[in-house]
Amino acid sequence: MKTAEYYLLDVFTDQPFTGNPLAVFLDADDLSTNTMQAVANELNLAETVFLSAATGPNHYPMRIFTPTRELPFAGHPTVGTAQLLAALNLVNPEQTLILQPPIGELAVSYNQGRATFTTAQPANIRDSTLDHATAATLLGLEKHQLIGEPVFSSFGLPFHLIELADRNALESVSISTATWASAVMTSNAEQIYLYVKAPSGNAEIEIRSRMFCMHASICEDPATGSAAAALTGYLASTQKIAIHCNIHQGIEIGRPSVIHTAANGEIKPGFVTVGGDAVVVGQGVFNVHK
Repeated sequence: MKTAEYYLLDVFTDQPFTGNPLAVFLDADDLSTNTMQAVANELNLAETVFLSAATGPNHYPMRIFTPTRELPFAGHPTVGTAQLLAALNLVNPEQTLILQPPIGELAVSYNQGRATFTTAQPANIRDSTLDHATAATLLGLEKHQLIGEPVFSSFGLPFHLIELADRNALESVSISTATWASAVMTSNAEQIYLYVKAPSGNAEIEIRSRMFCMHASICEDPATGSAAAALTGYLASTQKIAIHCNIHQGIEIGRPSVIHTAANGEIKPGFVTVGGDAVVVGQGVFNVHK
């Protein structure tokens, strides 16, 4: 039996009890994969991070688990872990931090307290397996409340991106479990990301979004960095100018968050940066078997 210390953070927010909760375990090298999965299931958060000892200055291997599986990459664990390491003075924020999840190295920079990472690979964008009519049925909306056809986008974790006509449509979504089972669970992407773009005359885009996924049942995520990256990668692929997005998520479930993304311009084509704040809200100790 050993003890494993962890920290609780709220990510993509600077206010406690908003944003997306995250648990981060430090010095987790002695924990087996089965133990990590069991602990993540016990905590029952969207994601739990297990960080290994530094392999060099500002270099940390990391593994990310949902309650049911390990992920190759996720956004709010990356930002939250980077913010925790800075808060504990375990990294030099004047230098680039390298986090190493299974998808590959993620370079993180700090600017005025905000941690921002660059995706490890370019976006994978293609047609979604959902068509317009099926997506409307899935969301409990009329066809005219959806804009265009759904799109598949991924930086390691895939999403069906569905644009809605306005915030009223976004707030009125009612997921059909039957359509989810027949159309989403049978696809390559078991997550959907809904978004509404506010009118803008410049390169900065204001977006409201919602993300739904399946754990034990269909649930809604308050802040999803990997989905924000997937959306920004898609939007960037449709135009050549530099874009900056302020993505507001979690409002409908009482945990507002803000995710800042950018693409094109000085950023390598196909890649996206994702940034945000985080606040430490607690810590604890698990008694675990190795």
